[in-house]
Amino acid sequence: MQWTDNARRVLEKRYLAKDEQGRITETIEELFRRVAEVVARGDLEYDANADTRPVAEMFYNMMTARFFMPNSPTLMNAGRPLGQLSACFVLPVPDSLTGIFDAVKNAALIHQSGGGTGFSFSRLRPGGSSVRTSGGVASGPISFMKVFNAATEAIKQGGVRRGANMGILRVDHPDIIEFISCKKDTREITNFNISVGLTEEFMRAAREGSAYALINPVNNEKTGELNAKEVFDLIVQSAWETGEPGIIFLDRVNRDNVVPELSEIEATNPCGEQPLLPYESCNLGSINLAEMISRIEAPTVDWTRLDQIVEHAVHFLDNVITINRYPIPEIKERTLGTRKIGLGVMGWADMLFQLGIPYDSQDALDLAEQVMSRIQEKAWAASRKLAAVRGAFPYLSQSIYKNDPNPPRNGTLTTIAPTGTISILCNASSGIEPLFALAFARNVMDNDKLVEAHPDFERVAKERGFYTPELMLSVARKGTLSDVEGVPEDVRRVYVTAHDISPEAHIRMQAAFQRNIDNAVSKTVNFSNSATKDDVRRTYELAWELGCKGVTIYRDGSRSEQVLTAGHGTQPRIVRDGVAEPRAIGESAETAAARSEISAAPEVQEPPRYVQPRSRKDVTTGITEKVKIGCGNLYITVNYDDQGLCEVFTNLGRAGGCPSQSEATSRLVSMALRAGVDPEVMVEQLRGIRCHSTLRQPGLKVLSCPDAIGRVLEKVLRDRRGVKPEEAGTAAKPESAAEHCIENCSLCGHPNNCVNKRNGASCPECGAIMEREGGCAICRSCGYSKCN
Repeated sequence: MQWTDNARRVLEKRYLAKDEQGRITETIEELFRRVAEVVARGDLEYDANADTRPVAEMFYNMMTARFFMPNSPTLMNAGRPLGQLSACFVLPVPDSLTGIFDAVKNAALIHQSGGGTGFSFSRLRPGGSSVRTSGGVASGPISFMKVFNAATEAIKQGGVRRGANMGILRVDHPDIIEFISCKKDTREITNFNISVGLTEEFMRAAREGSAYALINPVNNEKTGELNAKEVFDLIVQSAWETGEPGIIFLDRVNRDNVVPELSEIEATNPCGEQPLLPYESCNLGSINLAEMISRIEAPTVDWTRLDQIVEHAVHFLDNVITINRYPIPEIKERTLGTRKIGLGVMGWADMLFQLGIPYDSQDALDLAEQVMSRIQEKAWAASRKLAAVRGAFPYLSQSIYKNDPNPPRNGTLTTIAPTGTISILCNASSGIEPLFALAFARNVMDNDKLVEAHPDFERVAKERGFYTPELMLSVARKGTLSDVEGVPEDVRRVYVTAHDISPEAHIRMQAAFQRNIDNAVSKTVNFSNSATKDDVRRTYELAWELGCKGVTIYRDGSRSEQVLTAGHGTQPRIVRDGVAEPRAIGESAETAAARSEISAAPEVQEPPRYVQPRSRKDVTTGITEKVKIGCGNLYITVNYDDQGLCEVFTNLGRAGGCPSQSEATSRLVSMALRAGVDPEVMVEQLRGIRCHSTLRQPGLKVLSCPDAIGRVLEKVLRDRRGVKPEEAGTAAKPESAAEHCIENCSLCGHPNNCVNKRNGASCPECGAIMEREGGCAICRSCGYSKCN
């Protein structure tokens, strides 16, 4: 097994079994043996005398050859105590306090086991409604989303990553305007991706500029109406500013609902590719298209190998459903009832590189339909073959296949997932995304740079004779061949990256795959920072026109910059009894008045002022935590007063070390806290700083003294989530990427943004570039991932 250094790091950090001290207790080979043997035992459910050894060997070879990889929870938990192997869940949120907090509890159990959850909040009564049982007033869906968010923050997903959620609200819910803008402050509701559930009726009304009705979900009565075009414009505005909300076309999702007699589909998993019924889960796996190439003569698609891997993958994923340990009985019943699987792909961009086909070409679109239709055809054939032996899925009588003489084993077969960390294991591009960058530069020693280029591009550069270390470093700095001299035009045309491709080409590729997908496609449409709101609007409209089930966009810098807007003249206004109210839905009279003053006030340029830290109170409250670092034990005290976090002290144990550095860090953090700097910003800056003395000792959970301080700060913030100390101040707006010399990037030791960080913040664990794909932020260096 030849694994890249990145793959080994990710396997060791996130997948290999460890003991209570964090020491690795299995090899990479043992991990895949464990998974293969446990999943193969699913055959015994249907034949008690089955010899599972050849099946286990086939599964093992399929994974270690990097032809196929299951979703992360299967790799982490198969054959281990948790035993929870699913990635995707949807939980209902009923309009009752008991039901809401049951959903919070169930979500916590799922996150603890390694899964992600999706919710529709559309059944909750709007804010301001009366609550008959208590005589009070309902706070509305957004307030309860914050409860789910806080619960998620407190649970580590399988000890590896924070849980992720999808929050969906129907466009006809009376609180829709508040929902659309609920993440404009990107420090709020941080563990959710959000999407607006759009209907075909709404999209037609938006195109016509006509009104549509708002419906109270409790009694289905009309409460008012809004202009659909203005609401659509507000969705576009917010997405342009922050990357959210995404959109999901609910009528299309339910058109493909396998069991419409059982329930309506209201929500998806966190990245949007898996629409699910309430209490349903799905098991995902992806075929590595980069390995489905024959090189006997000229590179061509190896259709024979692809057909074989599809059949084996369907067998593997159906067995996962059988052997899985489900977190609650309702999920077990519904998942076994529909037996949905989501077989997808990764390495699409790699396949195109090998075949010499530009991503943004008609040839690529044609091949996408050809490849995915082949996978769809063979997956359904494999499922029907399994059903002949094992039986069709139990909810068949309530499904659209109830009269099928040859029914399938599984309710759905295909999905395109983001494949963030498993694509790192396979050294493949993610999902159907274009490559984020052709090369990366890593610092080694004495500021020397080690360039890691895409192997196919490096091979072509050497074969064609234009390879030089200087050229590769230039490509690494830019991430793309744009403006790099010395590269032939035909090579430049093939090796395009995410930001070389137009938004329209992104959507057309998504639509090409969607035409042969049972479920949906996780795909991020990347925009340059200069993209306009009209560009975003056209992308959303094109997704609707071309038959996509949803879409996510991200504009460079929209998450790292605070977008300031003075006028809100196009803000939709609620209409009741034919009369438009003078302010936006959910907006207080005071806020509306303040907004009017802001719009009318002349712009005044004030000289910069230095901020003085507030005085320390005589009495503060806090915690002290002992953290083991490379130099011994570091005791970290974090104190707070009635205005929030206010100071940090450190004390190093007898082992020595460098106490002056930790004291200096503590003093600077304390002054920054009392000066009103956002503690989350300090956590982001401190986390991931490395120290050689700590790194020399494997098994330690921190990387350095500053990293330890950042972790304890983060813990205190999480524990005091209701206090919101971050409201004491805001972080300074970072400079734009264009204002930095290409040399001054995070990879070269400079802390600010540059073009190498154009798609988001640096990784909090290793400091490398984070990529955005399918609603997730992925670090391809260490495997860190976080949704939204």
